[in-house]
Amino acid sequence: MKLNERSVAHYATCDSPADHAGFLRKRVERHHHHAHHLGTSYQRRWFVLKGNLLFYFEERESREPVGLVVLEGCTVELCEAAEEFAFAIRFDDAGARAYVLVADGQAAMEAWVKALSRASFDYMRLVVRELEKQLEEACKSLAACRKSPRRSSSSGRKRHLSNPALLPLQEKPTTLENGYSTWGSGGCVASGATCSDYDGGQVKPPPLPPRRRSAAGNATGSPVPGLSPAMLESPVSPETICFSKLHNWYGQEIAVLRREWQERQKRGHP
Repeated sequence: MKLNERSVAHYATCDSPADHAGFLRKRVERHHHHAHHLGTSYQRRWFVLKGNLLFYFEERESREPVGLVVLEGCTVELCEAAEEFAFAIRFDDAGARAYVLVADGQAAMEAWVKALSRASFDYMRLVVRELEKQLEEACKSLAACRKSPRRSSSSGRKRHLSNPALLPLQEKPTTLENGYSTWGSGGCVASGATCSDYDGGQVKPPPLPPRRRSAAGNATGSPVPGLSPAMLESPVSPETICFSKLHNWYGQEIAVLRREWQERQKRGHP
């Protein structure tokens, strides 16, 4: 591969953001002619990853890279070495040079292996294919949902009414207290009469009628004189919607007590 050295050097040192950067030790193998063996040493270099190009500099402040590794057709893997936290960049071509690098710690080594493994265009191509596949499946699923017939509103209505807790406000069964519908559940009167009194935007319930004393008796428990047996029967029922009828019935006892008080006043009794 032919590279324009000036363009590559400018790209390495320009202000474009780096995908990863940091110090690594690069293994250097030297051949000793007299001893007929290979000597191994490590050089500390500043590495900068941009795209699929791995540059390394002598120092962090250096303006020109001393080397470049093109990360295509290679694999990044951990390797056994005398130094701890070592990993290698190996190429598929037979006889190609392998780069053995050593990080300063476990976290740095894992970060470098992850970044270098994702730097090649082959990896990006696989990612794009996977994303295209997911997009195609999502589009098919959306098209199937649009083509499927919508459920009828009547069936949804039946399912809604099957749950008493989901009944609309006017359809909730009312609870009767003293023959009159209560407002604990937020409903109107049992007869279906509409509520027209509002307080701050909320429906204001009418006052409940007072509970009758047992056997229409007074405070001592004895029957109130002047009340006929027909008057003891309460006209209040779920079908009662006439307010005047209720008013007259509840006022009978008060009228009897008022007459007794007037008679006592005439006789001079307090």
